[in-house]
Amino acid sequence: MLSVKEAESIVLNLAQPLDSQRDVETVDLLAASGRILAAPVTGSLDFPYWDNSAMDGYAVRFADVENCSAEKPVVLEVVEEIPAGYQPQNTVQSGQAARIFTGGVMPAGADTVVMQEETRREGDRIFILVSPEKPQAFVRHKGAFYQAGTPLLTPGTVINAPEMAVLATAQCIQVPVYRRLRVAIFSTGDELVSPDEPLAPGKLVDSNQYALTVLLAQMGFEPIRLGIVPDNEDALNKAISRAVATADVVLSTGGVSVGDYDYVEKILADLGGKVHISSVAIKPGKPLTVAEFKRGEKNDDSPSFSSDCLYFGLPGNPVSALVCCWRFVVPALRKISGLAADAWGPEFVKARCNAELRSPGRRETYVWGKLHLVAGVWEFEPASGSQNSANLINLANTSGLAVLPPAETGILPGEFVEVLKVSQYL
Repeated sequence: MLSVKEAESIVLNLAQPLDSQRDVETVDLLAASGRILAAPVTGSLDFPYWDNSAMDGYAVRFADVENCSAEKPVVLEVVEEIPAGYQPQNTVQSGQAARIFTGGVMPAGADTVVMQEETRREGDRIFILVSPEKPQAFVRHKGAFYQAGTPLLTPGTVINAPEMAVLATAQCIQVPVYRRLRVAIFSTGDELVSPDEPLAPGKLVDSNQYALTVLLAQMGFEPIRLGIVPDNEDALNKAISRAVATADVVLSTGGVSVGDYDYVEKILADLGGKVHISSVAIKPGKPLTVAEFKRGEKNDDSPSFSSDCLYFGLPGNPVSALVCCWRFVVPALRKISGLAADAWGPEFVKARCNAELRSPGRRETYVWGKLHLVAGVWEFEPASGSQNSANLINLANTSGLAVLPPAETGILPGEFVEVLKVSQYL
C-alpha cells in the first residue's frame, strides 16, 4: 500500500500537459472566459495609449505654477476644454492652461495636471492656489503600464474577469486556448439506480456520477457521462474500452476493492492498461486504482486527444470518491489541462481547530468540514455527525479537508492542523 505522498508523486508524473500545438483552438474573446491560455499574448499598443490626465483639473506647464500659493496664486488663461475621448487642438503656451477631465489626452506644451480642488475659476481665467509637488503630477504617461511587443499574458493563465479586461484593452479579439479536457465518468454496481428511478429494497441511488459531473463542469472540463455499469465483466470491459477510446481521463467509481464482483483491475490489465496504483494508505479512500493506457504516436488522422489516457478507479463510497478526487484526480486534471505549474497543485493552509479531531492513526486521515477565515487566521470546523465514508449527508458545504498524518490520533481544540482547501475547486 502506497503512502499518500508516493501516490501523489506517481499520479502527477503520469499526468502530462496537453500538446501546445495540437491541443489548441482559437476562440472569440468572450468565448475565452474560463479557458486556459495556450500561447503567449503580446499587444501591439502601449498602455496607456497616450499621455492622459489622472484627475479632473487643469493641464499646465509646471514652470508656470511651481511657486504659487493661496496667498500668491498664479493666474492662467484657459484656452481649451479636453473631455475624455477628445483630441486636443491647441498647444498650451506659457501663461495658459487647458481644462481637462480624467482620461483626457494631455495637450502639447502641458506637462502637469493641477487638481480642480486646488484652483478657482473666473470666466476664462484659472487661479492656481497650490503648487504641484513635482512636474508630471497626475499625468499617466503613454506606455507606463505596458509597452507594445512585450509579454502581456503567459501560457497556462486562466482567463477570468481581470485577464479578460487585459485582452480587451489590447484588442486581442481572437484568443488561443487549450481545448477542454474530456473526462469520461461511469459508476459500477448492480445495486445502483439513477435518481429518477424507483428505489427498490437493497438498491442505492448513484450520487457519485452527479457529484463528479458537476465538479468537472465547474472546473471547465467536459464531462462525458456513461451511466451505470452492472457488475458484469463483459459489460465493464465494453464500458472501459469505450471510455478509454473517447476521453483523455476516465473516472469510475466502485469495483476496485477486493470483493467477488470487483473486476476493474483485471479488465484494465486485459485491455493493455498498466496499473500503477492499487491502494493508498488514506482514510477514506484506500481502494484507489490508477492506470495508464498508451495510445501510441499521433498522426494527422488521429483523434484530437492526448496520446495517453489516465484511468482513475475511485472507491464506491460517496465521501471516499470525492476525497480521492479532490486529493489526487483534480491536481492531475489541472496539470493535464495546461494550467501553469504553480496553479495545478493542491493548496494547503494551517488552520486552528474549533473541535477535537480523531483518527485511528494507521492511515493518513482526512476529516471534512468548513474553513473560515477569522481575524486573519484560518479556522476549521469539522462536519457535524459521523465522519463515515458512506455518510454523504454531512458532506454539504464542505470547503476543507483536515489532514491527520498516519501517526496522529487526535487534534485538540485550539491546536493547528493542515487543511486541504477544496473550495478552490468549487
